[in-house]
Amino acid sequence: MVTEAAQLDQDDRARRGFLLALGAYFLWGLLPFYMKAVAHLPLAEVISHRILWSVPIAAAVLVWTGRTADFKAAIRSPRSVAMAALTAVLISVNWGIYVWAISVDRTVETALGYYINPLVVVVVGAVMLGERLDRLQIAAVALAAVAVTVLTIEGGKLPWVSLALALSFAAYGFFRKTLPIGPSQGFLLEVLLLCVPALCYIVYLIATGQDHFISSTAGDTALLLGCGPVTAVPLLLFAFGAKLLRLSTIGIMQYIAPTMVFLIAVLVFDEPFGTAQAVAFALIWAALAVYSWSMLNSARKASGR
Repeated sequence: MVTEAAQLDQDDRARRGFLLALGAYFLWGLLPFYMKAVAHLPLAEVISHRILWSVPIAAAVLVWTGRTADFKAAIRSPRSVAMAALTAVLISVNWGIYVWAISVDRTVETALGYYINPLVVVVVGAVMLGERLDRLQIAAVALAAVAVTVLTIEGGKLPWVSLALALSFAAYGFFRKTLPIGPSQGFLLEVLLLCVPALCYIVYLIATGQDHFISSTAGDTALLLGCGPVTAVPLLLFAFGAKLLRLSTIGIMQYIAPTMVFLIAVLVFDEPFGTAQAVAFALIWAALAVYSWSMLNSARKASGR
């Protein structure tokens, strides 16, 4: 029997989790504006600064939460370090494609990529883990496949930006689960591993006068410094929020960011959005509705309602 005090505590945790996750998705939804602001800077330099300036933020949060013992244990484990190196490469690929796509006016494709990511995760689970798909999940994946086919026929090639973003993030999530540490510790380990080549590259650019951090304007310096917070803050907000929320709630909320990105791309960046794109997105939204219904049904059955 759940006491009134326990219920109030549970409700408070859910409320805090919702606000933290909402903050993360809202910041992710606004990220295209920042990526458009740094579009004039070299891609590799932007990614390097995203990595470098995420380190102090992630480290400060880890110390503040008192989770340094878990992190120390992880860096002593060759397996944990190896898996973190793999996930670090995957998230770097994801970041690189995302920043590049926005800089060349393909923001709509990034929105599509993050829309289809949950469906790709379902397929990965079925293929890699032998998880059985129910009829609604199969229908959702089929609708997404039709949407990709429509875009392929219309464009004469696969929508590789969307697929690469979805696949790299799904692979990141799959392998990230193998790390025996929490999300904040894992994120710090990833950016620490990545900051070695990133710092070397930044030092090389500065030494040769090719950088935009010291040798350029104060505006460019501020933008590169800001790459850390815009990367680390939403990730950490999500990490803490997800711990306090049910999986079904996170499953529904994950569509907030790509919806914001889609609206920004079409209404603010004025990117092309023709009939084929409209049909594809309609199919994806239908697929996500079916998938969400399946997920909610599973959550109800699990709770015995």
